[in-house]
Amino acid sequence: MFQSLPLYIGLRYIRAKRRNHFISFISAVSMIGLTLGVAVLIIVLSVMNGFDRELRTRILGMVPHATISKVGEMTNSDEVRSIVLEHPRVLGASAYVQTQGMIVGSRQTKGAILSGVNPDTISSVSILPNHLLDGDISDLVEGEFNVILGDILARSIGAYVGDKITVIVPQLSVNIAGIQPRFKRFNVTGVFKVGAEVDQTLAVFNLNDLGKVLQYGDAVDGVQLKVDDLFMARTIAKEAGQTIEGFYSVSDWTATQGNLFQAIQMEKRMVGLLLFMVIAVAGFNIVSSLVMLVTDKQGEIAVLRTLGATRGQVMGIFIVQGTVIGALGILVGTLLGVLGALTIADIISGIESFFNIEFLNANVYFISDIPSQLQWADIYTVSISAFVIAVLATIYPAWRASRISPAEVLRYES
Repeated sequence: MFQSLPLYIGLRYIRAKRRNHFISFISAVSMIGLTLGVAVLIIVLSVMNGFDRELRTRILGMVPHATISKVGEMTNSDEVRSIVLEHPRVLGASAYVQTQGMIVGSRQTKGAILSGVNPDTISSVSILPNHLLDGDISDLVEGEFNVILGDILARSIGAYVGDKITVIVPQLSVNIAGIQPRFKRFNVTGVFKVGAEVDQTLAVFNLNDLGKVLQYGDAVDGVQLKVDDLFMARTIAKEAGQTIEGFYSVSDWTATQGNLFQAIQMEKRMVGLLLFMVIAVAGFNIVSSLVMLVTDKQGEIAVLRTLGATRGQVMGIFIVQGTVIGALGILVGTLLGVLGALTIADIISGIESFFNIEFLNANVYFISDIPSQLQWADIYTVSISAFVIAVLATIYPAWRASRISPAEVLRYES
């Protein structure tokens, strides 16, 4: 008779109308708190995943995963490239020349990163060819001294396709006019837009054209690599370059972008921890509602004990009730969180249109839309953690109910 008593009475208490409406209110608040906490946490974690994905795709799509360079001049870049491509985890390789300089346009002069690339192999290590607004990567023909500028950089200096700009490099030349910085006129044949910081700092040239300005001759600065695992980039580059004769140095993306990605991961953990406190507060609400319910049901508990119910069965009644309340809140919160994570971009877009506001200005931030990437691992972690909190919240009220003495309670019952 008493085998299914905890489940039966626990579910009955949930459906029954209570004499004390405040207890019902606290129970509803605890369920709503769990629902909101789980939903918001899933949505926020998905948005953080989306930002992380966009940074990986856009910034690391332009920044090489790893580079192999040589102290002094590297004149055997073709040999180095062919050797590293033999490694199964190297997806692409391309020689490069890179320096800093000044670009003079019709409007103003700005500092920029000057990058010389091989137009035939750059697509194997960079997403640049896929993000050109004007022109084509094949326009960087050797000897024609053409350049492709980032969108923001081009607009800020007043240079557009068909215009000419002056590039000044940090080297000096001696001529009849004295000692002057070395400079060269280039034709703007393209503009790219990645949606990252490189749009305002990067100018791309033909490898040999920039090398001539820098008086490199046949030398380059090194070889850029693209690998199949970002976090193993340095190790893979070292393995790939072991058979190259001579002394070479290896660098990877963490040297320039590592702090940024660590900050993103840290922010995700801290935001997740802070929002998890909402779920913890909802757990305390479950404790409060069950404690008040135990006080309200003392007479019924005493009757059950006199009929033969054990303390464990009495505990089970309130554990079932609190667990079901928590499970319902978590289930609804998970469904709302998944739905919100999948539609957050459309929701934000609708709010922007309705109120005529803009949350992310493309001229300020590297993206203009709220990104979102739903990961099942986040859903499992949030849901299971919230369920554990809900179950733990029932233990004290249930234990308190099991300690009620039937004789003491029934003595004062009328």
